Formats: sequence, C-alpha cells, structure tokens
Amino acid sequence: MAAREEVTVYEDEIRSHYGRLEKMTDLVAMWEVSLSDGIHKIEFEHGTTSGKRVVYVDGKEIIRKDWMFKLVGKETFPVGASQTKATINIDAVSGFAYEYTLDINGKSLKKYMENRSKTTNTWVLHLDGEDCRVVLEKDTMDVWCNGRNMETAGEFVDDGTETHFSIGNHDCCIKAVSSGKRREGIIHTLIVDDREIPESTE
Repeated sequence: MAAREEVTVYEDEIRSHYGRLEKMTDLVAMWEVSLSDGIHKIEFEHGTTSGKRVVYVDGKEIIRKDWMFKLVGKETFPVGASQTKATINIDAVSGFAYEYTLDINGKSLKKYMENRSKTTNTWVLHLDGEDCRVVLEKDTMDVWCNGRNMETAGEFVDDGTETHFSIGNHDCCIKAVSSGKRREGIIHTLIVDDREIPESTE
C-alpha cells in the first residue's frame, strides 16, 4: 500500500512538472517596462501551430486567445495603475519565423523609454528595511513611491520650488532649481531626512 502512495505522488509531480513545461514552451517574448507605479514584466506566449496567444502582466494572465487562424496581428492591453496602453505586434519575418515588438502609448519601447527619461526622475533608496522607488513625473509633478501616488504639498522658495511628501515617518522633499543653462533646464533633487539621494538610471 505504501508503494502505491509513493507512485501516486510521483505521478502528480510529473503531471505538475509537465504542466509548467507545457506552459513555457510557447513563451516567445518578455519585456520589462518602467512606469511611474513600478517596473512591470510582460510575457507573451504564441503557439505558431495552434494560433494561441497569451499575455501575462506581472505573472497574471490578462489575455488568452486559443485557436486563432491568423498568426500575425496585434494584442493591446493596459499595464499598471495608470492603465498605460501596451501593444504587442506580431509580424512574420520569413516562412514560419515571427518578430515580436512592444509599443507603449503608441511608441516603440525604446522610444518610449528614451522619452520617459526626459519626462521623469527616478530615485531608489533603502528606508526602514525596504527598497523604495520614488518617481517624479515632471509634466504633472505627481510623485509615486512603490506604486502609490503620493499626497504632496508644493511651495515656491527663493531658488525654485519644493514638493513635500512623507514615506512612513521620513520627511521627503523634491527641490526643483534652474540649472541656469537652457539645455539642462530644471534640476530635480530628492532630499530625505536632510540627506540628498542620488538619482537612479533605469
């Protein structure tokens, strides 16, 4: 009787192993997208024999289409708290080879990230035993921390502006000061508990 139980467990392990393996055989593309509310992982499965298309955002299945006759096309879906529009383009390269590209808000991922680096500032710091990712959206002056849009208070000071907010019990301030140079524009600096935090490059 004991041997039979061991075999059953073994069969269950094989079944679960092949279930995971089968799921991964059609995985053809993976991207990481930095948005204000965090870095999101997008995975795409494309079954070129069955026409299956599955999109995962942060490990959660958000689109599943089985048995599609047309193997090329697009899949559009929202990403993140701000429901940013993402589109996976499926193009035939030659024969049965396919190319997969990701567009964010109508721009290629590369162009979107280049533009984003001009419109946002990002800082990564360690507070109270956890990593904090702070993002400033320069066009709206919205401040995000670990996926949450922070409540802020802005004020004008002699040399520019200050945007105040709190992370836990820590006083935070983003100072905006003119660089004095047209090409550089305004310089944003994050100060946490009277300590300047270096900007992060994502």
